[in-house]
Amino acid sequence: MSSDSVIDSLTAAVNAHPEDVPLRLHLAGLLLDSGRPAEAIAHAGQALARNPADPQAQALMQRALGAGAPGASAPDPGGAAPGTPAPDTSAPDQPRPAPPRGPSRSDADPLAAYEQELADVVPPRFSPAGDEPEPVTGDADRMFDVEVSTVRLGDVGGMTEVKERLELAFLGPLRNPELRRLYGKSLRGGLMLYGPPGCGKTFLAKAIAGEMGAKFISLSIVDVLDMWIGNSERNLHELFQTARRSAPCVLFLDEVDALGHKRSKVTSSGMRTIGNQLLAELDGVEGNNEGVFVLAATNTPWDVDPALRRPGRLDRVVLVLPPDAPARSSILEYHLRDRPIANIDVRRIVAATDDFSGADLAHLCESAAEYAMADSIRRGEVRMIEQRDFDRALKDVRPSTKPWFATARNVAMFANEGGMYDDLVGYLKRRKLL
Repeated sequence: MSSDSVIDSLTAAVNAHPEDVPLRLHLAGLLLDSGRPAEAIAHAGQALARNPADPQAQALMQRALGAGAPGASAPDPGGAAPGTPAPDTSAPDQPRPAPPRGPSRSDADPLAAYEQELADVVPPRFSPAGDEPEPVTGDADRMFDVEVSTVRLGDVGGMTEVKERLELAFLGPLRNPELRRLYGKSLRGGLMLYGPPGCGKTFLAKAIAGEMGAKFISLSIVDVLDMWIGNSERNLHELFQTARRSAPCVLFLDEVDALGHKRSKVTSSGMRTIGNQLLAELDGVEGNNEGVFVLAATNTPWDVDPALRRPGRLDRVVLVLPPDAPARSSILEYHLRDRPIANIDVRRIVAATDDFSGADLAHLCESAAEYAMADSIRRGEVRMIEQRDFDRALKDVRPSTKPWFATARNVAMFANEGGMYDDLVGYLKRRKLL
């Protein structure tokens, strides 16, 4: 049997029994004799990881490092070179004594040299203490959560106009690739959702990703900002690179006004640089954004830099309003589905919750449950959540959207440049707020 066949058989045996150190060391010796020091180093390193004081493993490691060192020459089988002392043949397997040299860290701790040489093969013996600062390197790779959304647009109550706009911009072209190619429709693009807080902008973004069968990455300013100069821009670039590698992917920029604030009002040079980096990433300057759908959400679109809204970036703007009556009914039923209820008049609650956001409705159900539970504790017997609990909760819970509409009314009246807020103006007029 040839030596290669023996090595292959031993390799298979070692893979089947990785804890068999003598077998691994025997394989390392054969690899060395066959002129394959790199593979021998890996096996000797694994043995040293289990027992750093193993003399046979140490000897094999020294032989392998010497054989694989740059400029090392193979031993002359015909004899020693003229002028050199004859080798000691009494112990052929023992390492030759190294020439005298000055003391070093490797001499004091030979395993330190092994760890340095085998950094990519064998894990270190010790990890740094928790109170020691991690070294900052420019090439350190950050990992970002890439989710697979299970939410669908059918799970979103109401928002008929928003869903139609999304179908036109993203979902229709994705489902019909032949028509998309015929009409030259690109799969890249951006859309900004704006409206009062708590109206489901984030939930809608996850539903879009689920409907498309795409990956979902959520980005906030916390994921980007870093105390070291240049790291914030690098983090932003890495997030977009992760989205490009995961295409088709929905990249959700939450509170985009924090990242892309109007540069004319930004006094920090660092934040201006981050804004410029965001513009470059949206343009796909350093990578192809095909298959990356950028969704942004903000409560204050008037604070977003106008450059973000030009065609090719976040070129579509959609107003996400408080849920209408059918949507409020669906949201209430969703939050009451697992609670003990009796004699709940959903129509009455829907009529009393005009201008309530989805978050307000969830808080209303929570408050009604608290009143029922407190009454059960006081009386010593469990009872169902009833309409009277909702009547009490409606006295305490107020719609959180009214302050937003008070501010938005001024913007719609005096800052509707280019008709960006026409949808908002129409809604305010229908509600006789303008």
